[in-house]
Amino acid sequence: MEEQEKKQPNEKMNWNIKPYLAMGLIAFLVIVMSIAFFFLLYRYHGITRNLGALMSILQPVTIGLALAYLITPIVNFEEHCLLPLALERMKSEKKARKTVRVVSIFGALVFVGAIIGILLQMVIPELYRSINGMIDTMPKQVNSFMEWLGSYVNADSEVASYLEMALTKGTEFFENWARTDFLPQTRNLIAGLTSGVIIAVRLLFNVIIGIILSIYILMSKEALIGQSKQIVYALFSGKKANAIIRTVHKSNEIFGGFISGKILDSLIIGILCFICLYFMKMPYTVLVSVIVGVTNVIPFFGPYLGAVPSAILIMLADPIKGLYFILFILILQQVDGNIIGPKILGDSTGLSSFWVVFAILVAGGLWGVFGMIIGVPLLAVVFYIVRNALDYIMEKKGLPKDPEGFVKAERLDLEANHLIYWQEEEGPPVEKREKTKRKGKK
Repeated sequence: MEEQEKKQPNEKMNWNIKPYLAMGLIAFLVIVMSIAFFFLLYRYHGITRNLGALMSILQPVTIGLALAYLITPIVNFEEHCLLPLALERMKSEKKARKTVRVVSIFGALVFVGAIIGILLQMVIPELYRSINGMIDTMPKQVNSFMEWLGSYVNADSEVASYLEMALTKGTEFFENWARTDFLPQTRNLIAGLTSGVIIAVRLLFNVIIGIILSIYILMSKEALIGQSKQIVYALFSGKKANAIIRTVHKSNEIFGGFISGKILDSLIIGILCFICLYFMKMPYTVLVSVIVGVTNVIPFFGPYLGAVPSAILIMLADPIKGLYFILFILILQQVDGNIIGPKILGDSTGLSSFWVVFAILVAGGLWGVFGMIIGVPLLAVVFYIVRNALDYIMEKKGLPKDPEGFVKAERLDLEANHLIYWQEEEGPPVEKREKTKRKGKK
Protein backbone atom coordinates (compact mmCIF):
# COMPACT_ATOMS: atom_id res chain seq x y z
CA MET A 1 0.00 0.00 0.00
CA GLU A 2 2.81 2.35 0.84
CA GLU A 3 4.42 1.65 -2.54
CA GLN A 4 1.14 2.47 -4.35
CA GLU A 5 0.80 5.74 -2.42
CA LYS A 6 4.32 6.69 -3.44
CA LYS A 7 3.57 5.98 -7.10
CA GLN A 8 0.48 8.20 -7.19
CA PRO A 9 2.32 11.52 -6.60
CA ASN A 10 4.92 10.53 -9.16
CA GLU A 11 2.21 9.87 -11.73
CA LYS A 12 0.77 13.33 -11.03
CA MET A 13 4.20 14.87 -11.43
CA ASN A 14 4.60 13.16 -14.83
CA TRP A 15 1.37 14.72 -16.14
CA ASN A 16 2.07 16.03 -19.71
CA ILE A 17 1.08 19.70 -20.03
CA LYS A 18 2.34 20.19 -23.60
CA PRO A 19 -0.94 19.32 -25.43
CA TYR A 20 -2.84 21.79 -23.25
CA LEU A 21 -0.28 24.49 -23.90
CA ALA A 22 -0.57 23.84 -27.63
CA MET A 23 -4.36 24.02 -27.48
CA GLY A 24 -4.20 27.24 -25.47
CA LEU A 25 -1.74 28.77 -27.93
CA ILE A 26 -3.94 27.82 -30.89
CA ALA A 27 -7.01 29.30 -29.17
CA PHE A 28 -5.09 32.48 -28.41
CA LEU A 29 -3.93 32.78 -32.05
CA VAL A 30 -7.49 32.22 -33.32
CA ILE A 31 -8.80 34.99 -31.04
CA VAL A 32 -6.01 37.36 -32.10
CA MET A 33 -6.63 36.64 -35.81
CA SER A 34 -10.39 37.17 -35.35
CA ILE A 35 -9.80 40.51 -33.64
CA ALA A 36 -7.36 41.52 -36.40
CA PHE A 37 -9.87 40.48 -39.09
CA PHE A 38 -12.71 42.55 -37.60
CA PHE A 39 -10.31 45.47 -37.07
CA LEU A 40 -9.34 45.35 -40.76
CA LEU A 41 -13.00 45.04 -41.72
CA TYR A 42 -14.19 48.06 -39.73
CA ARG A 43 -11.07 50.16 -40.34
CA TYR A 44 -10.83 49.31 -44.04
CA HIS A 45 -10.98 52.90 -45.31
CA GLY A 46 -8.35 54.10 -42.86
CA ILE A 47 -6.01 51.26 -43.83
CA THR A 48 -6.47 51.89 -47.54
CA ARG A 49 -5.82 55.60 -46.94
CA ASN A 50 -2.57 54.77 -45.14
CA LEU A 51 -1.58 52.31 -47.86
CA GLY A 52 -2.28 54.98 -50.49
CA ALA A 53 -0.08 57.45 -48.64
CA LEU A 54 2.67 54.83 -48.34
CA MET A 55 2.47 54.05 -52.07
CA SER A 56 2.66 57.78 -52.84
CA ILE A 57 5.81 58.06 -50.71
CA LEU A 58 7.36 55.00 -52.37
CA GLN A 59 6.42 56.10 -55.90
CA PRO A 60 10.03 57.06 -56.85
CA VAL A 61 11.23 53.61 -55.68
CA THR A 62 8.48 51.90 -57.69
CA ILE A 63 9.36 53.90 -60.81
CA GLY A 64 13.06 53.13 -60.34
CA LEU A 65 12.46 49.38 -59.93
CA ALA A 66 10.11 49.24 -62.93
CA LEU A 67 12.50 51.23 -65.14
CA ALA A 68 15.47 49.11 -64.06
CA TYR A 69 13.54 45.92 -64.83
CA LEU A 70 12.42 47.15 -68.26
CA ILE A 71 15.85 48.30 -69.47
CA THR A 72 17.80 45.35 -68.02
CA PRO A 73 17.63 43.39 -71.33
CA ILE A 74 19.06 46.42 -73.19
CA VAL A 75 21.84 46.78 -70.59
CA ASN A 76 22.67 43.06 -70.81
CA PHE A 77 22.81 43.21 -74.62
CA GLU A 78 25.13 46.23 -74.60
CA GLU A 79 27.37 44.58 -71.98
CA HIS A 80 27.57 41.42 -74.06
CA CYS A 81 28.75 43.46 -77.06
CA LEU A 82 31.10 45.89 -75.25
CA LEU A 83 32.72 43.69 -72.58
CA PRO A 84 35.08 41.74 -74.91
CA LEU A 85 36.40 45.02 -76.35
CA ALA A 86 36.91 46.51 -72.89
CA LEU A 87 38.72 43.40 -71.61
CA GLU A 88 41.16 43.59 -74.52
CA ARG A 89 42.05 47.23 -73.84
CA MET A 90 42.00 47.32 -70.01
CA LYS A 91 44.30 45.36 -67.75
CA SER A 92 41.95 45.25 -64.75
CA GLU A 93 38.91 43.04 -65.34
CA LYS A 94 37.01 44.67 -62.46
CA LYS A 95 37.57 48.15 -63.88
CA ALA A 96 36.57 46.99 -67.37
CA ARG A 97 33.31 45.48 -66.11
CA LYS A 98 32.44 48.59 -64.11
CA THR A 99 33.17 50.90 -67.07
CA VAL A 100 31.09 48.75 -69.42
CA ARG A 101 28.23 48.68 -66.90
CA VAL A 102 28.18 52.49 -66.63
CA VAL A 103 28.32 52.94 -70.42
CA SER A 104 25.59 50.32 -70.94
CA ILE A 105 23.24 51.89 -68.38
CA PHE A 106 23.53 55.38 -69.81
CA GLY A 107 23.27 53.98 -73.34
CA ALA A 108 20.05 52.17 -72.44
CA LEU A 109 18.57 55.29 -70.82
CA VAL A 110 19.51 57.40 -73.85
CA PHE A 111 17.96 54.78 -76.15
CA VAL A 112 14.67 54.70 -74.20
CA GLY A 113 14.60 58.51 -73.99
CA ALA A 114 15.20 58.78 -77.74
CA ILE A 115 12.33 56.39 -78.48
CA ILE A 116 9.96 58.38 -76.25
CA GLY A 117 11.17 61.67 -77.76
CA ILE A 118 10.65 60.39 -81.33
CA LEU A 119 7.13 59.23 -80.48
CA LEU A 120 6.26 62.58 -78.91
CA GLN A 121 7.80 64.41 -81.87
CA MET A 122 5.61 62.35 -84.19
CA VAL A 123 2.41 62.56 -82.18
CA ILE A 124 2.29 66.15 -80.84
CA PRO A 125 2.67 68.01 -84.20
CA GLU A 126 0.25 65.59 -85.84
CA LEU A 127 -2.24 66.09 -83.01
CA TYR A 128 -1.84 69.86 -83.32
CA ARG A 129 -2.48 69.69 -87.08
CA SER A 130 -5.47 67.39 -86.54
CA ILE A 131 -7.09 69.78 -84.05
CA ASN A 132 -6.46 72.75 -86.34
CA GLY A 133 -7.92 70.83 -89.26
CA MET A 134 -11.02 69.96 -87.27
CA ILE A 135 -11.41 73.61 -86.21
CA ASP A 136 -11.11 74.74 -89.83
CA THR A 137 -13.51 72.17 -91.25
CA MET A 138 -16.07 72.24 -88.42
CA PRO A 139 -17.71 75.56 -89.43
CA LYS A 140 -18.12 74.32 -93.01
CA GLN A 141 -19.71 71.09 -91.82
CA VAL A 142 -22.01 73.01 -89.46
CA ASN A 143 -22.98 75.46 -92.23
CA SER A 144 -23.76 72.64 -94.65
CA PHE A 145 -25.86 70.93 -91.98
CA MET A 146 -27.73 74.17 -91.24
CA GLU A 147 -28.40 74.75 -94.94
CA TRP A 148 -29.82 71.25 -95.25
CA LEU A 149 -31.91 71.75 -92.13
CA GLY A 150 -33.14 75.16 -93.36
CA SER A 151 -34.26 73.73 -96.69
CA TYR A 152 -36.07 70.90 -94.90
CA VAL A 153 -37.73 73.29 -92.42
CA ASN A 154 -38.91 75.66 -95.14
CA ALA A 155 -40.66 72.76 -96.78
CA ASP A 156 -42.63 71.93 -93.61
CA SER A 157 -44.08 74.74 -91.41
CA GLU A 158 -45.04 72.32 -88.56
CA VAL A 159 -41.42 71.16 -88.23
CA ALA A 160 -40.33 74.82 -88.18
CA SER A 161 -42.60 75.58 -85.20
CA TYR A 162 -41.33 72.57 -83.27
CA LEU A 163 -37.75 73.53 -84.06
CA GLU A 164 -38.31 77.13 -82.93
CA MET A 165 -39.84 75.89 -79.69
CA ALA A 166 -36.86 73.53 -79.10
CA LEU A 167 -34.37 76.32 -79.77
CA THR A 168 -36.16 78.62 -77.34
CA LYS A 169 -36.18 76.03 -74.57
CA GLY A 170 -32.57 75.11 -75.29
CA THR A 171 -31.51 78.77 -75.03
CA GLU A 172 -33.34 79.20 -71.75
CA PHE A 173 -31.81 76.03 -70.34
CA PHE A 174 -28.31 77.12 -71.35
CA GLU A 175 -28.74 80.55 -69.75
CA ASN A 176 -30.02 79.03 -66.50
CA TRP A 177 -27.17 76.50 -66.46
CA ALA A 178 -24.55 79.23 -67.03
CA ARG A 179 -25.93 81.33 -64.16
CA THR A 180 -26.66 78.62 -61.61
CA ASP A 181 -24.09 75.87 -62.31
CA PHE A 182 -21.21 77.00 -64.50
CA LEU A 183 -20.22 80.26 -62.79
CA PRO A 184 -20.21 78.79 -59.24
CA GLN A 185 -18.13 75.85 -60.47
CA THR A 186 -15.37 78.02 -61.95
CA ARG A 187 -13.63 78.18 -58.59
CA ASN A 188 -13.59 74.40 -58.39
CA LEU A 189 -12.25 74.22 -61.93
CA ILE A 190 -9.42 76.64 -61.13
CA ALA A 191 -8.63 74.69 -57.93
CA GLY A 192 -8.64 71.45 -59.93
CA LEU A 193 -6.26 72.91 -62.51
CA THR A 194 -3.95 74.13 -59.73
CA SER A 195 -3.90 70.72 -58.03
CA GLY A 196 -3.37 69.07 -61.42
CA VAL A 197 -0.30 71.22 -62.05
CA ILE A 198 1.03 70.35 -58.57
CA ILE A 199 0.46 66.63 -59.22
CA ALA A 200 2.20 66.87 -62.61
CA VAL A 201 5.23 68.64 -61.06
CA ARG A 202 5.37 66.05 -58.26
CA LEU A 203 5.16 63.20 -60.79
CA LEU A 204 7.99 64.75 -62.83
CA PHE A 205 10.09 65.01 -59.68
CA ASN A 206 9.35 61.36 -58.79
CA VAL A 207 10.29 60.27 -62.32
CA ILE A 208 13.65 62.06 -62.04
CA ILE A 209 14.31 60.43 -58.64
CA GLY A 210 13.19 57.08 -60.09
CA ILE A 211 15.68 57.37 -62.98
CA ILE A 212 18.50 58.07 -60.49
CA LEU A 213 17.42 55.08 -58.35
CA SER A 214 17.27 52.82 -61.43
CA ILE A 215 20.92 53.68 -62.15
CA TYR A 216 21.94 52.66 -58.61
CA ILE A 217 19.84 49.46 -58.87
CA LEU A 218 21.44 48.45 -62.18
CA MET A 219 24.94 49.26 -60.92
CA SER A 220 24.53 46.89 -57.97
CA LYS A 221 22.03 44.36 -59.35
CA GLU A 222 24.30 41.34 -58.71
CA ALA A 223 24.76 42.37 -55.07
CA LEU A 224 20.99 42.85 -54.63
CA ILE A 225 20.27 39.45 -56.20
CA GLY A 226 22.87 37.78 -53.97
CA GLN A 227 21.47 39.40 -50.82
CA SER A 228 17.93 38.37 -51.73
CA LYS A 229 18.92 34.75 -52.29
CA GLN A 230 20.92 34.72 -49.06
CA ILE A 231 17.84 35.88 -47.11
CA VAL A 232 15.69 33.19 -48.75
CA TYR A 233 18.14 30.40 -47.90
CA ALA A 234 18.49 31.76 -44.36
CA LEU A 235 14.74 31.83 -43.66
CA PHE A 236 13.63 28.60 -45.37
CA SER A 237 14.82 25.02 -45.65
CA GLY A 238 16.87 24.05 -48.69
CA LYS A 239 13.95 22.39 -50.51
CA LYS A 240 11.57 25.31 -49.95
CA ALA A 241 14.28 27.86 -50.80
CA ASN A 242 15.02 26.06 -54.08
CA ALA A 243 11.31 26.09 -54.93
CA ILE A 244 11.08 29.84 -54.18
CA ILE A 245 14.16 30.65 -56.30
CA ARG A 246 12.85 28.51 -59.15
CA THR A 247 9.45 30.23 -58.98
CA VAL A 248 11.07 33.68 -59.07
CA HIS A 249 13.16 32.68 -62.10
CA LYS A 250 10.07 31.35 -63.89
CA SER A 251 8.12 34.53 -63.01
CA ASN A 252 10.89 36.66 -64.44
CA GLU A 253 10.89 34.52 -67.57
CA ILE A 254 7.12 34.87 -67.99
CA PHE A 255 7.02 38.63 -67.32
CA GLY A 256 10.15 39.44 -69.32
CA GLY A 257 9.16 37.30 -72.30
CA PHE A 258 5.60 38.60 -72.40
CA ILE A 259 6.38 42.32 -71.96
CA SER A 260 9.37 42.41 -74.34
CA GLY A 261 7.51 40.30 -76.89
CA LYS A 262 4.40 42.47 -76.65
CA ILE A 263 6.44 45.66 -77.11
CA LEU A 264 8.13 44.19 -80.21
CA ASP A 265 4.77 42.99 -81.54
CA SER A 266 3.24 46.46 -81.02
CA LEU A 267 6.19 48.12 -82.77
CA ILE A 268 5.74 45.86 -85.82
CA ILE A 269 1.98 46.50 -85.87
CA GLY A 270 2.51 50.27 -85.65
CA ILE A 271 5.00 50.23 -88.55
CA LEU A 272 2.73 48.02 -90.69
CA CYS A 273 -0.22 50.29 -89.92
CA PHE A 274 1.76 53.39 -90.93
CA ILE A 275 2.93 51.85 -94.23
CA CYS A 276 -0.54 50.64 -95.21
CA LEU A 277 -2.31 53.87 -94.22
CA TYR A 278 0.31 55.90 -96.10
CA PHE A 279 -0.35 54.01 -99.34
CA MET A 280 -4.11 54.16 -98.71
CA LYS A 281 -3.75 57.99 -98.37
CA MET A 282 -5.59 58.06 -95.05
CA PRO A 283 -5.72 61.27 -92.99
CA TYR A 284 -3.83 61.47 -89.67
CA THR A 285 -1.54 58.60 -90.70
CA VAL A 286 1.18 59.12 -88.09
CA LEU A 287 -1.21 59.81 -85.20
CA VAL A 288 -3.42 56.81 -85.95
CA SER A 289 -0.41 54.49 -86.37
CA VAL A 290 1.00 55.54 -82.99
CA ILE A 291 -2.40 55.07 -81.30
CA VAL A 292 -2.84 51.61 -82.82
CA GLY A 293 0.73 50.57 -81.95
CA VAL A 294 0.63 51.82 -78.34
CA THR A 295 -2.79 50.37 -77.49
CA ASN A 296 -1.76 47.03 -79.02
CA VAL A 297 0.38 46.49 -75.89
CA ILE A 298 -2.88 45.73 -74.03
CA PRO A 299 -3.82 42.11 -74.82
CA PHE A 300 -7.14 41.26 -76.47
CA PHE A 301 -8.93 44.60 -75.90
CA GLY A 302 -6.04 46.86 -76.95
CA PRO A 303 -6.60 46.74 -80.73
CA TYR A 304 -10.24 47.74 -80.30
CA LEU A 305 -9.43 50.49 -77.80
CA GLY A 306 -7.05 52.01 -80.34
CA ALA A 307 -9.28 51.46 -83.36
CA VAL A 308 -12.34 53.30 -81.99
CA PRO A 309 -10.85 56.83 -81.55
CA SER A 310 -8.78 56.38 -84.72
CA ALA A 311 -11.86 55.48 -86.75
CA ILE A 312 -13.73 58.50 -85.33
CA LEU A 313 -10.86 60.82 -86.30
CA ILE A 314 -10.75 59.49 -89.86
CA MET A 315 -14.55 59.52 -90.24
CA LEU A 316 -14.67 63.20 -89.27
CA ALA A 317 -12.38 63.93 -92.21
CA ASP A 318 -13.78 61.35 -94.66
CA PRO A 319 -16.58 58.90 -93.71
CA ILE A 320 -15.81 56.48 -96.57
CA LYS A 321 -12.15 56.24 -95.60
CA GLY A 322 -13.28 55.66 -92.02
CA LEU A 323 -15.13 52.54 -93.15
CA TYR A 324 -12.07 51.39 -95.11
CA PHE A 325 -9.96 51.92 -91.99
CA ILE A 326 -12.27 49.73 -89.90
CA LEU A 327 -11.98 46.91 -92.46
CA PHE A 328 -8.21 47.36 -92.55
CA ILE A 329 -7.92 47.18 -88.73
CA LEU A 330 -9.99 43.97 -88.64
CA ILE A 331 -7.65 42.38 -91.21
CA LEU A 332 -4.53 43.69 -89.43
CA GLN A 333 -5.67 42.28 -86.07
CA GLN A 334 -6.36 38.90 -87.65
CA VAL A 335 -2.84 38.89 -89.09
CA ASP A 336 -1.42 39.91 -85.71
CA GLY A 337 -3.46 37.40 -83.70
CA ASN A 338 -2.83 34.43 -85.97
CA ILE A 339 0.63 35.05 -87.48
CA ILE A 340 2.75 37.83 -85.93
CA GLY A 341 1.72 37.46 -82.26
CA PRO A 342 2.17 33.65 -82.00
CA LYS A 343 5.54 33.84 -83.79
CA ILE A 344 6.89 36.46 -81.33
CA LEU A 345 5.16 35.51 -78.07
CA GLY A 346 4.63 31.80 -78.66
CA ASP A 347 2.91 30.21 -75.66
CA SER A 348 4.75 32.37 -73.11
CA THR A 349 1.80 32.47 -70.69
CA GLY A 350 0.13 29.11 -71.26
CA LEU A 351 -3.32 30.60 -70.57
CA SER A 352 -6.48 29.86 -72.50
CA SER A 353 -8.54 32.64 -74.08
CA PHE A 354 -11.04 32.56 -71.19
CA TRP A 355 -8.34 33.13 -68.56
CA VAL A 356 -6.73 35.89 -70.67
CA VAL A 357 -10.02 37.82 -70.76
CA PHE A 358 -10.59 37.08 -67.07
CA ALA A 359 -7.14 38.41 -66.13
CA ILE A 360 -7.59 41.58 -68.19
CA LEU A 361 -11.05 42.34 -66.74
CA VAL A 362 -10.08 41.74 -63.10
CA ALA A 363 -6.66 43.43 -63.21
CA GLY A 364 -8.01 46.27 -65.34
CA GLY A 365 -10.84 46.86 -62.86
CA LEU A 366 -8.35 46.95 -59.97
CA TRP A 367 -5.42 48.90 -61.51
CA GLY A 368 -6.71 50.44 -64.74
CA VAL A 369 -4.63 50.36 -67.93
CA PHE A 370 -1.53 49.23 -66.02
CA GLY A 371 -3.50 46.25 -64.72
CA MET A 372 -4.68 45.35 -68.21
CA ILE A 373 -1.02 45.14 -69.32
CA ILE A 374 0.35 43.08 -66.41
CA GLY A 375 -2.81 41.07 -65.66
CA VAL A 376 -2.06 38.24 -68.11
CA PRO A 377 1.56 37.50 -67.04
CA LEU A 378 0.56 37.92 -63.38
CA LEU A 379 -2.17 35.29 -63.70
CA ALA A 380 0.28 33.08 -65.63
CA VAL A 381 2.67 33.20 -62.64
CA VAL A 382 -0.20 32.30 -60.28
CA PHE A 383 -1.11 29.37 -62.56
CA TYR A 384 2.52 28.22 -62.57
CA ILE A 385 2.62 28.18 -58.75
CA VAL A 386 -0.74 26.38 -58.51
CA ARG A 387 0.35 23.89 -61.18
CA ASN A 388 3.53 23.02 -59.28
CA ALA A 389 1.58 22.60 -56.04
CA LEU A 390 -0.96 20.32 -57.77
CA ASP A 391 1.81 18.26 -59.39
CA TYR A 392 3.44 17.77 -55.99
CA ILE A 393 0.14 16.69 -54.36
CA MET A 394 -0.79 14.39 -57.25
CA GLU A 395 2.66 12.77 -57.15
CA LYS A 396 2.31 12.08 -53.42
CA LYS A 397 -1.16 10.56 -53.98
CA GLY A 398 -0.02 8.54 -56.99
CA LEU A 399 -2.53 10.19 -59.36
CA PRO A 400 -2.00 11.59 -62.90
CA LYS A 401 -0.42 15.04 -63.14
CA ASP A 402 -2.05 15.91 -66.47
CA PRO A 403 -5.56 17.47 -66.04
CA GLU A 404 -6.72 15.60 -69.16
CA GLY A 405 -6.40 12.39 -67.17
CA PHE A 406 -9.35 13.52 -65.00
CA VAL A 407 -11.73 14.59 -67.79
CA LYS A 408 -13.37 11.16 -68.22
CA ALA A 409 -12.79 10.00 -64.64
CA GLU A 410 -15.92 8.59 -63.00
CA ARG A 411 -14.49 7.89 -59.53
CA LEU A 412 -11.38 6.92 -57.59
CA ASP A 413 -10.90 3.29 -56.56
CA LEU A 414 -9.92 3.74 -52.91
CA GLU A 415 -8.43 0.25 -52.51
CA ALA A 416 -6.30 0.22 -55.66
CA ASN A 417 -5.79 4.03 -55.64
CA HIS A 418 -6.44 4.52 -59.35
CA LEU A 419 -9.08 6.32 -61.39
CA ILE A 420 -11.98 4.51 -63.01
CA TYR A 421 -13.07 6.02 -66.31
CA TRP A 422 -16.32 6.15 -68.22
CA GLN A 423 -16.46 3.72 -71.14
CA GLU A 424 -17.92 5.86 -73.89
CA GLU A 425 -18.50 3.09 -76.46
CA GLU A 426 -19.63 0.40 -74.00
CA GLY A 427 -21.78 2.62 -71.78
CA PRO A 428 -21.39 3.39 -68.07
CA PRO A 429 -18.76 1.78 -65.82
CA VAL A 430 -18.86 -1.93 -64.88
CA GLU A 431 -20.44 -1.42 -61.46
CA LYS A 432 -23.32 0.60 -62.88
CA ARG A 433 -23.98 -2.00 -65.62
CA GLU A 434 -24.14 -4.79 -63.01
CA LYS A 435 -26.61 -2.81 -60.87
CA THR A 436 -28.79 -2.25 -63.96
CA LYS A 437 -28.84 -6.00 -64.73
CA ARG A 438 -29.86 -6.81 -61.14
CA LYS A 439 -32.74 -4.33 -61.28
CA GLY A 440 -33.90 -5.85 -64.58
CA LYS A 441 -33.95 -9.39 -63.12
CA LYS A 442 -36.01 -8.24 -60.12
